[in-house]
Amino acid sequence: MPADVKIDPSEDIAILPYSSGTTGLPKGVMLTHYNIIANLCQNRCAMAVPRILLLEPREECLIGQLPFFHIYGLVVILFNCLMQGVRLVTVPRFEPEAFLECVQNYKVTRILTVPPVAVFLAKHPIVDSYDLSLIKEVFCGAAPMGTEITMALMDRLKIPNHRQGYGLTETSPIVTIGREGVFVPGSFGILVPNTKAKVVDTETGEAVGPGEDGELCVLGPQVMKGYLDNPEATASTINPEGWLLTGDIVRYDEDGNFYAVDRVKELIKYKGFQVAPAELESVLLGHPGVQDAAVIGLPDEVAGELPKAFVVKKVDDVTEKDITDFVAERVAPYKKLRGGVAFVGEIPKTPSGKILRRLLKDMKE
Repeated sequence: MPADVKIDPSEDIAILPYSSGTTGLPKGVMLTHYNIIANLCQNRCAMAVPRILLLEPREECLIGQLPFFHIYGLVVILFNCLMQGVRLVTVPRFEPEAFLECVQNYKVTRILTVPPVAVFLAKHPIVDSYDLSLIKEVFCGAAPMGTEITMALMDRLKIPNHRQGYGLTETSPIVTIGREGVFVPGSFGILVPNTKAKVVDTETGEAVGPGEDGELCVLGPQVMKGYLDNPEATASTINPEGWLLTGDIVRYDEDGNFYAVDRVKELIKYKGFQVAPAELESVLLGHPGVQDAAVIGLPDEVAGELPKAFVVKKVDDVTEKDITDFVAERVAPYKKLRGGVAFVGEIPKTPSGKILRRLLKDMKE
């Protein structure tokens, strides 16, 4: 290995995390050195008033309970702490008592996490057994968090502020962050510095104004180089002008605060992890007793969404347990059919064969 490796920060790949992207199939996201450093600088920008995510090296202690193979854990937590010289306590996984002991014993001051952990902190009785008085902020990302849970969390931990952020693997990841000391219920924040965004009508592609729903499009130095060996997917996600089409429906207010509405994408978000319905459907169709199948996400207060399957039987004696066990043996734990299985006579589809998931969400077992 050469002692001094020459790189082009704008072109050479620093990390290659995988995202399900807009088509629901795994794709390697090419993030350059420039992408990552730009986003870290955007996060810590001290010139923003109020500041974004500028930490105090001598005072702060964060806990790293999110996996570092996930873009949130890797960049927002690990890289930010390394860049700013802040102490970081790492744990191998989220286990309630071990997590609370670490927060108490290591005097953690900020928790950067996902909604299921925030729900735990807001509701679980075991939390009252620990001294969490040094926590001054809980920050949530990876999935939207409801106002009711947010208020319960703030009240229980006696923290003055709770912030949310929004991002994607394809944006290194942060696009928006709530302002420190400014609580806007339901909002996932304002744009980080040097980022442009527009909200466009999904039918016409025209930009819409404050208060109107549309797809969020992003332009900035944190936008990925593209998908590895997949120029078609890259072209469908980043337009010729460099705007990244997020597939998320949002709205914004006159003050520049953004709010989640829905997703154009069909991805299911379970505890911050992306679950592609297409992947689970492919697994289901491999079962000898399944004729047809479709998967949707069921809303869940703790997990965000739970994958649920609708199955057309090929043989009469196939059971729900047969299906769930079959899938569990072939997928990662967070992709299991925790929402259950419903047996139906047919899967509703368009004439072109696309699954009508909105009709499935209205169906009752």
